[in-house]
Amino acid sequence: MAISSIEICAGAGGQALGLEQAGFEHVSLVELEAAACQTLRINRKQWHVTEGDIRHYSAEKWKGVGLLAGGVPCPPFSKAGKQLGNEDERDLFPEAIRLVSECKPEAVMLENVRGLLDSVFDEYRAKIISDLKKLGYAAEWRLLNASDFCVPQLRPRVVFVALKKNAVEYFNWPTALISKPPTVGEALFDLMAANGWRGVNQWRDCACDIAPTLVGGSKKHGGPDLGPSRAKKAWASIGVDGMGIADTAPEKDFIGMPRLTVRMTARIQGFPDNWEFSGKKTAAYRQIGNAFPPPVARAVGAQIQAALNAAAKPKLKRA
Repeated sequence: MAISSIEICAGAGGQALGLEQAGFEHVSLVELEAAACQTLRINRKQWHVTEGDIRHYSAEKWKGVGLLAGGVPCPPFSKAGKQLGNEDERDLFPEAIRLVSECKPEAVMLENVRGLLDSVFDEYRAKIISDLKKLGYAAEWRLLNASDFCVPQLRPRVVFVALKKNAVEYFNWPTALISKPPTVGEALFDLMAANGWRGVNQWRDCACDIAPTLVGGSKKHGGPDLGPSRAKKAWASIGVDGMGIADTAPEKDFIGMPRLTVRMTARIQGFPDNWEFSGKKTAAYRQIGNAFPPPVARAVGAQIQAALNAAAKPKLKRA
């Protein structure tokens, strides 16, 4: 049977989709941005989506839910910002802990940026673990790279998993897949060739590495491009113009470095091609740029699922 779950800060549904693939059944999803809420509703009409701030959300009615998951905002911990941590008004870890205390899930899964593991946040991480220990959970942080799970980009993310003490002994972090992720050229070849571009074979050979981390999802960012100068240089090294997002694939006689379309960036992020994004180009790309790759969420979710199922089985009594 599927294990029930709540998803907070759900965004465009990357983590929610991966957890669904791992066997979880979402009973409630909460997201602040209207465009992302519409994306969730378009793709999963059966999901109950609440549009609003989780500071005003109560999980009391979901007491005993299997999993509370989400991707709380990363700016308080990102090296691209000031790393203010708990002094940043966007820090929602305390709210996540409040929701845990309200619904008392069997497990918790939260993801964030690599910067959260910096030494400046040692005490902050320890406090979160301590707060959850008081609620009856054993917790751990782990750095995972999306490329280890066949996503064609590096994308290191910090994943936090907490389980009740009866289940923690059964949990194991997912291990990297044996198969290597496709290169950008391999992953996007068919999309780049959609309009008959004559240079697509040469481009595929040039785009012979995985992508740098997909960025550019900030509200303060003027429009859809692939991030700051350093990121654009990394994209250029594999034959991609990072100055913007294209409306369509290159035409037949296109010359130069192509730009990615919204659909191409979604595939780089690990979304299936049938996952639709609401809003215009900028809104859609921001949803994708901020997403947690579904294959990584699926891998972690499968391990949580296995631990919860093992803990639920009655232990054999010794003779």
